[in-house]
Amino acid sequence: MEEQKLEIKIKDRPLAFTDIETTGVEPVKYKKLWYWPSQKHPIEWHEIIEIGLVLVDQKNHEIISKLDVKIKPARPERMTESALKVTGYDIASWQDAVSLAQAMTRYGEMTKGAIFCAHNVTFDWSFIDLAFQKTGVKNLMDYHRVDMFTMAWDKLNNKLERFSQKTINEFLGVPPEPMPHRAINGAMAAYQNYQKLISL
Repeated sequence: MEEQKLEIKIKDRPLAFTDIETTGVEPVKYKKLWYWPSQKHPIEWHEIIEIGLVLVDQKNHEIISKLDVKIKPARPERMTESALKVTGYDIASWQDAVSLAQAMTRYGEMTKGAIFCAHNVTFDWSFIDLAFQKTGVKNLMDYHRVDMFTMAWDKLNNKLERFSQKTINEFLGVPPEPMPHRAINGAMAAYQNYQKLISL
C-alpha cells in the first residue's frame, strides 16, 4: 500500500477539508502510575462525535464528494460544558449516529490518497489520527497536511489581529456558520477560505 501512495503526484491528490466536533479538547490525558510515580499512562479522554468532510479536486477546486456523519459517544459524561454549547449535542439529535469504526471506515475510504486539510490541523489531526489507530482503519492519506490557519497567517498577517475561522470568514466574505456548530459547515468554510486565500 505504501508504494501505491507514492505513485500519486502531490498536485494530483485531492484535498480532504475536514472538521470535527468533539466532547472536549483533550484526545488523551496522562495519569500518574501509583506504582511508578515518575511515569504517566495515556488514557483516551475526549472523543469525536461528528466528522465533516469536503473532498476537493486540487486542480479545478471542484467538490468531489462530502461526508457528514454523527458518531455515538462512548463516554458522553466526559463532555465539557463548552463543547456541549458549541455542538448542541443531545441524545435525540444523535439518534441515528453510527459507531466510530463505521464513521472512520467511510472517512478512510473517501480520503484514500488525499491531503488532509483543516483550519487547525494540530487539533483535528490529533483526534483523527487517534481514531484511525483505535479503530484499526488503515490511513491511506498522504503524509502532508495543509493548515488553513497557517495560510491565513501568511496571507493576512498585516490585516488581522486574530486568526479564528470565524474572523477569517468575516474578513474574506465567507458566510458565518450557524450555531450550534456542525462539522460539515466547518469543513465547507475551510474549503471556501482556501479558495479565497489562494487567489490573494
